[in-house]
Amino acid sequence: MKKRKIIIATRGSKLALWQAEWVKAQLEKNRGIEVELKKIKTTGDKILDVPLAQVGGKGLFVKEIEDALLKKKADLAVHSMKDVPTDLPGGLHLSAICKREDPRDALITGIQNSKFKIQNFKSLPTGAHIGTSSLRRICQLLNKRPDLTITQLRGNLDTRLRKLDEGQFDAIILAAAGVKRLGLKKRITEILQPETSLPAIGQGAIGIECRVDDEFINGLLKKLDHRATSVCVRAERAFLKKLEGGCQVPIGAYARIEKKGQGSRVKGQGKGSIPETLNSILLIKGLVGSLDGKTLIKSSKRGKPEDAETLGTKLAEALLAKGAGKILKEVYGKGHATFARIQP
Repeated sequence: MKKRKIIIATRGSKLALWQAEWVKAQLEKNRGIEVELKKIKTTGDKILDVPLAQVGGKGLFVKEIEDALLKKKADLAVHSMKDVPTDLPGGLHLSAICKREDPRDALITGIQNSKFKIQNFKSLPTGAHIGTSSLRRICQLLNKRPDLTITQLRGNLDTRLRKLDEGQFDAIILAAAGVKRLGLKKRITEILQPETSLPAIGQGAIGIECRVDDEFINGLLKKLDHRATSVCVRAERAFLKKLEGGCQVPIGAYARIEKKGQGSRVKGQGKGSIPETLNSILLIKGLVGSLDGKTLIKSSKRGKPEDAETLGTKLAEALLAKGAGKILKEVYGKGHATFARIQP
């Protein structure tokens, strides 16, 4: 029997390829399926010398990939969910959201004599030099430590670690999921809890995008959708959509499903199933922050998992009522002028 070839569109970074290879392996468990990876360079990959928020626009890491889907040069695309805009091109949709890795941020410090030079966030020295390109991280870190010097850090994981090890930074902040997926968990100095750094929307989850009318591909991807993760990420994306934000704005959100009476847990979302409706709730927390870290507007909502998107929208409305719209308008209006503390 002739095998059916499926083409996956992906970015070419190590992390993107790890994610695409993982999806490839899952699909090839189906008999008669052959999968090929098609590497595509996106706008976000090409522009490395300026902060992403200064570049402006949404979909910096997905547009060229989505174009390949629409032109039928690829059958599906594998994304980091935090890079996917809330509005997708007509004819495309997220067919599956895979089980989430650790959604939190990770503090990574230099190593000397097999030990971390700085042991944790609390022990960062006054005026410590931190590398990150995320406005979300910047506003939260400065809120807790206004003395920190935070400058732009872009590039792939290897590049960022190299710059840290060369002494260009005292510490860098990365998504824990990517570090763990690439087998570099030992480089993590400390996992930052959501109370310190609320994650990006969809952080830690892999999304698979394809054409709406491709019944064969949608049928294959249905098995890869992790229901609990999907519910949580869709709540977060509804929150972001209402705020009209992208992945380069000072907005954070994290949703989780828990049994009533269950304590706070961050890692994982079970085995994919959602507890009986009467015994489970969806908790979503969100924030919008000013770039100088002086103002963080926070709130949270609880409700039924089946009302995920409604809860996300209501959470955004609560933040807007507290003044989040004014902060976002200022960020969008100033453009590159907002980067007084970020040096390319």
